[in-house]
Amino acid sequence: MGTLGSQVMCDNIPGLVNRQRQLCRQHPAMMRTVSEGMKDWITECQHQFEHHRWNCNTLNRDHSLFGRVLLKSSREAAFVYAISSAGVVYTVTRACSQGELDSCSCDPNKKGTSSDKKGKFDWGGCSDHIDYGIRFAQAFVDARERKERDARALMNLHNNRAGRKAVKRFLKLECKCHGVSGSCTVRTCWLAMADFRKTGDYLRSKYNGAVQVVMNQYGTGFTAAFRKFKRPTKNDLVYFENSPDYCIRDREAGSLGTAGRVCNRTSRGADSCEVMCCGRGYDTTRVTRMTKCECKFQWCCAVHCKDCQETIDVHTCKAQKNIGWSDPT
Repeated sequence: MGTLGSQVMCDNIPGLVNRQRQLCRQHPAMMRTVSEGMKDWITECQHQFEHHRWNCNTLNRDHSLFGRVLLKSSREAAFVYAISSAGVVYTVTRACSQGELDSCSCDPNKKGTSSDKKGKFDWGGCSDHIDYGIRFAQAFVDARERKERDARALMNLHNNRAGRKAVKRFLKLECKCHGVSGSCTVRTCWLAMADFRKTGDYLRSKYNGAVQVVMNQYGTGFTAAFRKFKRPTKNDLVYFENSPDYCIRDREAGSLGTAGRVCNRTSRGADSCEVMCCGRGYDTTRVTRMTKCECKFQWCCAVHCKDCQETIDVHTCKAQKNIGWSDPT
């Protein structure tokens, strides 16, 4: 893409601050990579919350993607910022290793020999250049918050960093053995990112243990909102405001409500009809669907299944009752 083409593309992305537009024009291929990778971390977010009242739903025709839920300094906003920041790191780093970008490739510092608890090894293969991905994510994602520098911006910066650190946390050493009959007298190793699901699971646990904070007296950092809470570390997610219950549709709170959501009648967890439907009750619909059944392993090497029809009950939450409404007739 030429300079003019990248400028037009970057000028038409809504919601970017000047520094982000500048980076976009300098790295148009990187921005296309990030754009294509967005679906991966949105999918991960929705996987982590699929059985909860807030299910990381996105909004069409809204440049913020998650709508007004991000306006509240809640733990949901904290998770969205963390998973998005992590997603940029992961997407850019992966693209570097796969040779999709001219500005980066494998980690150039992983050369020569090194050692681990198993002994010495030679660096080889293609180590993921995660430090490059982190630097770009920090420069691009943090640009908006560095422009503001208010309490909410400091919260977002903290959660952005927690997301970036989460990806690096699961960098792992992978090795290939060389020698007679795979004796592993010589090992060639490289560093590789783990599947993004590990990052998602980790940040989901951090969401569960997120720390409610207030600004310190100097306005430079945070302290726990309540004495019984621990002081947040750099790996923790932080938030200022309590979350809405997400039971009913509330545009101001960014809640789409749970009306029509599928629930589990026999569960006692967050996906139960009692919890998901907020006590409003649920409707049951009998649905017929096709499934694979009577699967048999055929030597070698295939699995053959029959198409079977089954009928199941699907439970969906009722809509909010109209309190105080009366029929004028």
